Amino acid sequence: MTEPPHQDSTEPFASPPPPLAPEPTPIQRMFAAIKREVGKVYIGQEELVLSTLVALFSGGHVLIESVPGLGKTLFVRTLGKVLGCKFGRIQFTADLMPSDITGAPIFNLKTQDFSFRPGPVFTQLLLADEINRAPAKTHAALLEIMQERRVTVERTTHQLERPFLVMATQNPLESEGTYNLPEAQLDRFMFKVLVDYPSADEEARVLKEHSLQIDVEDRLQNEVATVTGPEQVVQATQACGRVRVEESLIAYVNSLVRKTREWPDLHLGASPRAGIALVQGARTLAAFSGRDYAVPDDIAEIALPALRHRVVLTAEAEVEGRTVDEVLNNVMRTVEVPRG
Repeated sequence: MTEPPHQDSTEPFASPPPPLAPEPTPIQRMFAAIKREVGKVYIGQEELVLSTLVALFSGGHVLIESVPGLGKTLFVRTLGKVLGCKFGRIQFTADLMPSDITGAPIFNLKTQDFSFRPGPVFTQLLLADEINRAPAKTHAALLEIMQERRVTVERTTHQLERPFLVMATQNPLESEGTYNLPEAQLDRFMFKVLVDYPSADEEARVLKEHSLQIDVEDRLQNEVATVTGPEQVVQATQACGRVRVEESLIAYVNSLVRKTREWPDLHLGASPRAGIALVQGARTLAAFSGRDYAVPDDIAEIALPALRHRVVLTAEAEVEGRTVDEVLNNVMRTVEVPRG
């Protein structure tokens, strides 16, 4: 009987196979597909794309502060094509009236009666361009629609289709002929995103791809695929709302929001609605990452967009040249982050 061959003790053991990567969740796959399709036409501006998608799947709205010419209209059109949702645009001007956005009753000669003609707000993705150029009563009407998601005209209520996302823009450079949005109305926006000029590489891609005299509509039809639909977006929004948020994370958000109200450089602190936006956004970010639970990094990623329009610097801080983002970063550094 032969003995088994002697094994050299110095021979290394075979390493175990690497663990299999977890299967992407449906929301994770949807998020990746949306970003991929949007990126075919809309180049760069990662914070704008992510903040808008988080707001969309959290049931919120976005205020964008940027100079003209950065492709916001193209982004909304592209996003509408990718999501299979209707999109529209309203250019706010000094003579725009509330009925110009909500719609109004029109007399029908055939029926000898008034019938409601819906305004441009009856869409699903709405770009409200230069919202601060309209009179206060006009953008107040839009902000009320954003909150209620319905329009009431002549004592008749008309529901808006879901999903409903408003992307409102304002130009930070030109102040002539503008009406500042009051803090109570700014609070209706889930995020405020500051959009800067693209990087050198991104701008070179823009010059290359968007100077070919090809109609944008043709590019959207031929290059961009529709990866979902309104019903799937609503279902995904509901699923994001079921993501788990531990009590320690709730306490962290609560401490962060309340800290802004006692910070010496801030004349006005954040409202409870800021905390709601942080928790909702963290849930959606966690779902985008394939998790069914939120972590502190989710809060940190959206803290500035969720808070910067809800606080007001003191006069002394403004004179010293402080910025809102700088002050908020100082606030965040003093709040203990939960572990485990």
